[in-house]
Amino acid sequence: MRLNKALAEAGVAARRTCDHLIFSGKVAVNGLVCKKPQTQVESTDKITIDGKPIDSQKKVYFVMNKPRGFECTHKRPIGKKIVYDLLSEHHSRLFSVGRLDRETTGLLILTNDGDFANQIIHPSSNITKEYLVRTDAEITHEHLVKMSTGIEIDGVFVKPKRVKKVRRNTFKICVKEGKKHEVRLIASSAGLEVLELKRIRIGNLELGKLPEGAVQTLTGKQRESLTI
Repeated sequence: MRLNKALAEAGVAARRTCDHLIFSGKVAVNGLVCKKPQTQVESTDKITIDGKPIDSQKKVYFVMNKPRGFECTHKRPIGKKIVYDLLSEHHSRLFSVGRLDRETTGLLILTNDGDFANQIIHPSSNITKEYLVRTDAEITHEHLVKMSTGIEIDGVFVKPKRVKKVRRNTFKICVKEGKKHEVRLIASSAGLEVLELKRIRIGNLELGKLPEGAVQTLTGKQRESLTI
């Protein structure tokens, strides 16, 4: 098994994050630092991160309706709340599958299964995310046309899969790239200020009627629907 896959399956992090850990020289195999993610390892090999052995653990999967004001991080900013405060049990290796910024609410997946997370966030999976956006002005046809043309973010051109008006000052938007603040920047390009932003769908998984702040276990059927 490849080293990065072994780390992901042990619940360390998503595959790409494991690659960064390896490249940075934090990972050792049988006492020797290894900087190649593709290195083949066996179940009998001793793998450590910063000198601490990894240990396989039971995979857990949660879906949350994230409230406003919570950060998607384990490193608590001073005076701030984090999404892991909403869990009834402590899971030190749990991480979010695609972050939501502090002011964004809605659908968030939490897991310690790095391979599962990688399948969802990797561009090759073509999984779209849908957001409900409330703005400071009435949505016009011109706004929709402008947002639909796409913009450049960090040197990469991104274009929504779909933009649709649903109420006077509210629209839905489907995106695939997942760039930081992508939806807010697309709205801003059309002269709209985002007042509320909620993620309502990831792939085939919908937020539905899950109450804000609530956490539920992601069922096997729901997991399968995400990775089809």
